[in-house]
Amino acid sequence: MKDAAKAMRAATETVLAGLSQTQSDRVLHGFADPDRTRWSYTPRDHHGLSLTEMDVPTRKAFHRLLATALSRHAMAQAVTIMALEEVLDLDESGRKDRHSGGYYLAVFGRPGSPRMSWRIEGHHLSVTATIVGDAVAVGPVFLGANPHRVRAGRTAVLAPLGAEEHLARDLLASLPVDLHKKALITPVPPSDIRSRNQEQVNPRLIDPSGVPVAALDDEQRQMFAALLALYLERLAPPLRPSVKETELHFAFLGRNKEGAGHYYRITGPDLLIEYCNNTGDHAHTVLRTPGGDFGRDLITAGHRG
Repeated sequence: MKDAAKAMRAATETVLAGLSQTQSDRVLHGFADPDRTRWSYTPRDHHGLSLTEMDVPTRKAFHRLLATALSRHAMAQAVTIMALEEVLDLDESGRKDRHSGGYYLAVFGRPGSPRMSWRIEGHHLSVTATIVGDAVAVGPVFLGANPHRVRAGRTAVLAPLGAEEHLARDLLASLPVDLHKKALITPVPPSDIRSRNQEQVNPRLIDPSGVPVAALDDEQRQMFAALLALYLERLAPPLRPSVKETELHFAFLGRNKEGAGHYYRITGPDLLIEYCNNTGDHAHTVLRTPGGDFGRDLITAGHRG
C-alpha cells in the first residue's frame, strides 16, 4: 500500500509539472472542496483540465496516473471506453460533439500533503483515488460503454464490458428453480444503476438482495467468483478490497437473453457492484465500497500508514 501511495503521488507530480500556472490553478483544489465527492459519469462541466488541453507528454502522464489505480485489463477497458466516444459521435452525426479528449483530471490537496485525492472523469468513466498518509482507497470506479458492442455484421469486434454481461447471464442460467426465483427480482430492468452518482449509497435502492452466494453449489460458486473477480481485479493488486464471498448476494433484473435489457448487482458488507444495460446496447457498471468511497474510512481513522 505504501508503494501505491508513493507511485500515485509521484505520478500526480509529473502531470502537474507539465502544466502552466493557469492550467495548474484549474486542476488543483483544496481537499475540503465539496466537488471532491461530486462525481459523475455523464457529460457535465467538470472541475479540472481535459486531455485536449494538455500537450503530448502531459497526456501520457495523465494515462500513467490512471494506471496507478487500475489493473492492466481495466486500463485497457478504460482507454477503449474513451475511444468509443468517437464511435458514438459518428452514430449521433456529431450532434453532441463527443470526442476522446473529453476526460478531465482534478486534484484535491497537493501530492506532498498528508491527504490528497485525484479524479479522472468524463463520459462513461470516473475513477477517484484518495491517499491518506501511506494508505490508498480507490472508489467509486465507474466504467460504461455506448455502444455496448461494435459489430461487423453479426460478429462483435469490440465489447469492452462484454465479459461482465456474459458471466452474469451464465450464472443466472445455471441456478436451479428455487434459487433462480430468489435471484430474479423482476423481468423489468431499471433505467440505470440504482446508486446513480450518489455520494453515499442509499441502502433502500439496492434491496432486495437476491440469492445468497452461500446457497450456491461448487460449480455455481466458481462462476460467481469469476464474475466477482472481474470487478475487484479492476484495481491494481494492492488496492483491491477484501471480501468474504459467502457474505455476498447476487440479484438480477430483466430478461436473460442477449440483446435484452438487464441489470444485476452484487451486494455485501461494504461492497456494491452494479451493472445496467437497460436497452441491450448501453452498459453502465460501478464498483463501490460504500464505507470507503472517497477514502471515507481512511479519513475517519486518521490513517498514517
